[in-house]
Amino acid sequence: MANATSQVRKRLLDPIERSSEVLFGLIMVLTFTGSLRASGADHDSVDHMLLAALGCNLAWGIIDAVFYLLATLSQRGHNLALLRQVQSSIPELGRQSLGDAMSDELSAVLTDTELESIRGRMVQLPKAAKHPKLHGSDYLAALGVCLLVFLSTFPVVLPFLFMRDPTRALRLSSLIAVVLLFVVGRTYGKYAGYRPWRVGVVMVLAGLCMVGLTIALGG
Repeated sequence: MANATSQVRKRLLDPIERSSEVLFGLIMVLTFTGSLRASGADHDSVDHMLLAALGCNLAWGIIDAVFYLLATLSQRGHNLALLRQVQSSIPELGRQSLGDAMSDELSAVLTDTELESIRGRMVQLPKAAKHPKLHGSDYLAALGVCLLVFLSTFPVVLPFLFMRDPTRALRLSSLIAVVLLFVVGRTYGKYAGYRPWRVGVVMVLAGLCMVGLTIALGG
């Protein structure tokens, strides 16, 4: 039980996955607030924007969660196929299969003895299942993906709920979005080993460009 809980926590709190989902949600909601800026802000258009932004991010959160489950199932199936191949092959072919499945950087530092040690442990494992399966932790992770996309909408739209002046609400909303984009970029940079503040600035610029492109193309 502790192991399953640890796996769920790792999936939901992985910095790159979490930041990617938040970034996706921000880009989606910014296309709506950006369109509002372009068309002019009045109370009726604000109401329609809020409903559209919430509905769109909820829909895309569900879609993204489904794709997460499909990707998990696909990766798990690939791993099972590799395990079956290693278990049914002669040692030399088994080591070759393991080397081919690894990244070039990892396979370059592993010796044949180390590959054989890994192959030996895989051979001792129970026979691989024929078909991959999803577990409860996978569905919880998918729910987390959906919530990240959907909940990322609220910080950007909250000013429109509490401020009467649509123009001032739009300015505050844009400021919040820029701050969130910077935080997401900073997380990316810190995780990848780059200067966090520099990646944060790049993320803000890239996010605004993507929003502008989406609006220009009619998104």
